[in-house]
Order: sequence, then structure tokens, then C-alpha cells
Amino acid sequence: MNIRQNAKATEIAVAGKWLFYFVLIGLIAGLGAVLFHFLCGLGMHYFLDLMAGYRPSSPAGEHLLMPHTQTPFNRWILLILPAAGGLLSGWLVYTFAPEAEGHGTDAAIDAYHHKDGFIRSRIPFIKTIASTLTLTTGGSGGREGPIAQIGAGFGSFLATKLKLSKRERRIMMAAGIGAGVGSIFRAPLAGALFAAEVLYRDPDFESEVIIPAGISSVVAYCTFCLAFGWGSLFDSPGFKFQNPLELGPYMVLAGVLVLTGVLYVKVFYGVVDLFKRLHIPNHIKPAIGGLLTGIIGFFLPYTLAFGYGIAQDAIFNKVAIPTLIFLAIGKIFTTSFSIGSGGSGGVFGPSIVIGGAMGGAVGKLFHMLIPTIVTQPGSFVIVGMAGFFTAVSNTPISTIIFVSEMTNSYHLLLPSLLVCSLCYLLAKRWTIFENQVKSRIDSPAHAGEFMMDILQTMKVENLTPLIKNVRCVNEDMPFSEFKKIFQTTKQHYFPVMNGKGDFSGIFSSTDIREVIFTSHLEDLVVMKDIMISDIITTTPSEDLNTVLLKLTQKNIDALPVVSQEDHGVFLGLIYRRDIISHYNDHVKKIRDHEQ
Repeated sequence: MNIRQNAKATEIAVAGKWLFYFVLIGLIAGLGAVLFHFLCGLGMHYFLDLMAGYRPSSPAGEHLLMPHTQTPFNRWILLILPAAGGLLSGWLVYTFAPEAEGHGTDAAIDAYHHKDGFIRSRIPFIKTIASTLTLTTGGSGGREGPIAQIGAGFGSFLATKLKLSKRERRIMMAAGIGAGVGSIFRAPLAGALFAAEVLYRDPDFESEVIIPAGISSVVAYCTFCLAFGWGSLFDSPGFKFQNPLELGPYMVLAGVLVLTGVLYVKVFYGVVDLFKRLHIPNHIKPAIGGLLTGIIGFFLPYTLAFGYGIAQDAIFNKVAIPTLIFLAIGKIFTTSFSIGSGGSGGVFGPSIVIGGAMGGAVGKLFHMLIPTIVTQPGSFVIVGMAGFFTAVSNTPISTIIFVSEMTNSYHLLLPSLLVCSLCYLLAKRWTIFENQVKSRIDSPAHAGEFMMDILQTMKVENLTPLIKNVRCVNEDMPFSEFKKIFQTTKQHYFPVMNGKGDFSGIFSSTDIREVIFTSHLEDLVVMKDIMISDIITTTPSEDLNTVLLKLTQKNIDALPVVSQEDHGVFLGLIYRRDIISHYNDHVKKIRDHEQ
């Protein structure tokens, strides 16, 4: 009884320890979200409002930190402001933490798969300041990237300080991602699911991440809302899906979102490649990207900064179709120039605006054509948000929940599910997160875990090249005669045949050690005296995992392959090294195919 009680007490203590860690990660991520949101509010006030007189509207769930100034709107200052912000951001990033450039979520994904969850402790601080400078001077980007790196960075830092295993550090890092994203967008459930889903291109989840990320996300969300108020980021008029005929226009919307999503990914990484090829100092590149952003903003100011306010207006059907289309296309280019040039910010926020704008435009067009079927074009804004980000991120499940929590609109789950499913299927080969891997089986973080599963799908009979033809000997052959054969071959294992030609045994070069050094026994010993007759064999119908297990159990390097119908018919030898080599080649082909 004492042993059971002690075991239970130990289990409770371990669970309590991990609960404390995840709560702490959530608290730090929540405080980081509060700080970043506050800095963004200050930056928007002093840069865009005070200097340029530009005052973009906010979504219903956000409120001004400081009252508007009286500065008149000045397009010329708005033109150069993103370049100034890009210059400061670029100098900061490339001087102190080059890996903080770009959109932070992708960097966190890379750390999970390829760096054992390790993120340098300075990254969250540099990312916070650099992103604030990029976004509040007019650069187009989202807040989730910096917050994801803040939460992930602290999770990694805590695990490193506590000297936890690589696996535990990855889990804590991913919990930080969920906490940061869930808090800044006021979507705790979606944040937890996003952290587990965004790691892969296939509809796969990192299951061991969901519960830790859920705990951290709830704590971070509560921390953020205590500072800035409760409620969803966007408000909506309570849309309801009630007409199945509306699914037709929603399917058209899915096609439009896929085309727009492909354009977004192509333009974004086209800009990334272009700026990588420029032979100028790296910290200058975000300034050039900022200038190009400012040029677009000179003509289309609403494509700058976050853009959530105009998305909010679109939900209530207050934005004209041309404005929505210009917003979507312009936002693609301003985001690509702002972040793809080396600036710092996220890509989820712009995706929400782009998808919402295209959804709104499609919804209004169908409302004009078939008003009795599409009665509420604003619902297409919300579904467009979900569908577009699914198309560019391969995260259909978490995105549906994200948009539902962000807009407090749960009655559009059915059309959202349809549109997100179609967008995922049609656009899965493209992704804005280039560090995603296909599935858990392809992640270096799980190297070796799935070897057994893959080998179980491979049969010996389907892998004829792995079965080696080798020199066989007769069981009545004198050892003196075999010695001449042994001196001319590099073969290590020797199958033995009886007088009928049937397979009767096997021996290895180590089994002849006693005889080979005793010359007076050579003419007295035949191969039947040396061979092992109690042998383990395999047949063409067995899978390679079973073969590997047999090799391991006997600690041997090769296994005889015999006929399924007659075990006396010897087909060849299959070697351990060839099985492992074939497995590695198979995995490599899968990875090359996905690229």
C-alpha cells in the first residue's frame, strides 16, 4: 500500500510541476502580449497619428490608449515613414539577432523541427521592439509573429534553464506559441490548436502539445483581457446560415480565396528571394521594402499597418467593392514588401484582412445578383477570413476556431468548414510557412519514432534487390577445401546445402575461428560439423520490421530468405544494413517529392 501511495504522490507532484511550468509560460506570454499591444498603441499614436495624421480605425474589441491628435493628414510623411521604421528595425535585427527577421511564427516552427526547440533568449526582446517599429510606422504585418516568438522564446528559455530534455523543451516552446497567439487574438482554444497544427502541412496535430498549449493559452488570454478588457476582437451582427443554396456562392468564394492565396504566397516569397539577391547591407533592405510599402500607402493608405478596422467595417457591409479589392491586392504587396524585405511582423493578421476583404467583395457581388439567397454579404467576410488563412497556412481546423472566436460568430461553422476544406485541398502545395514539414513522420524532431511503422508496410517480396545471391557450400565439404574458398571471398555468412540441394544450415566467419587456427583438424572437419541447423529464416511475405526484429534478437547482420511453400528452397540473404539504407532512401524520396 505504501508503494502505491508513494507512486501516486510522485505522479501528483510531477503533474503539479508541469502545471506550474505551463501556467508560468502562459503568464509570461500574456504579459508579453500586454506589453507588445501597449507599445503598438504608443507607436501608432506617435508615428502614424502625431507625425502623419493617419488614424486607421480599430476593430470593435480594441480601444484607443491615447486620444487622437489634431495633426492634419500628410501623404508625403506617410510615404517615407515605413522606410524610416524599416531602417531602424533592420539595424536592430541584423545587429543583435538576425534570426528575428521576417514572420516569427515560421522561425518558431523551424526551431521546433530543426533546433530541438532552442531559441536564443534575446530573440523575444529584439522581435518585440523591431516589430513595433515596423508595424507602427505603417509597415503591413500582424502581431501574432512577435507574440509567438515571445511565448516560444520564454518556453525555450525556461526549459533550457531547468535542463529539461529536448522533447520537453519543444513542448514548452510550442505551449508558448499557443499562449502568445491565443492571447493577442483573444482566441485561447484556437491558439492551443494552432500551436499543434501549424507545425505540419498535412492535417496532422502534434498531440502532445495540445494540453500544455491549452493551459498556457487560457492563462495568457486571461492576463491579456484583465489589462485590455474581455470580449472578441471583432464584433458581428449575429450571422446565421439558414439556406443550403448559399453553399454555391461559398464554393465560388473558396476558388477566389485559393487564387488570391497562391498570389499572396508567390508574391511574398518572390519578394523574399529578390531581396536576398540584392548585394547591399542587410539592414538597408527593410528600409527599401518600407519605401515600396510607403509608395503603395501614398495611394492606398488603408493597406498600411494592421487593417483590422476596415475589416470590421466590411463585416457590417460598410465598405464598397472596389475598396475591398484594392485592400486585398494592396495588402498582399505591402505585407510582402514590409516583411519579405527583412522587416519584422506576422503574416496571420494581414491574411485575416486580405481574406475578409475578398470575402466581402464576393459576398456583395452575389448579394447584388441573387439577393434572396445571399442576404448577408458580411457573413462572407468572416468565412473569407477563415478560408484564406487556411489556403496559405494548411491549418483548416484551428483557423475555423480562430475566426469563430475572433468574431464571436459560431453560426457560420458549416460554411466555414466547407470553404476551409476546399481551400485546403486546392492549395495544400502552397504555404506561407515554408518551415512546415509534411507530417510528424517527416519531422527531425521525431526521427526514428516511425521507422517501425514504415518498415511494416514493406514486404521482402517487393524488395528483390535487397536479397543478395551468395556462395553456398555443401554440408559434406571438407574444411580444407572450404578454406581455399574463404581466402578468395569477402562473404561473411555461408548458407549450407545438403545432398538433395535443400537449405540445411548456415555459419559465419566467426564460427570457423577454432578450426582455422588448428591445422591438424582441417581434413577431419566437414561443414556440417560447423553449421548451425537451428536457424531463424524469413520468407518473401514477411515485412521488413519483422526481419529487423529477428536480426536484433539474434544479434546477427544477415538473415536467410527461404521459399514460403518450402523452407528448404534458399533464395538468398537479406542484410540489416541494406534494410536501414532502404528505409533512409524511402524517407528521402518522400521529402524530395514534397519539395
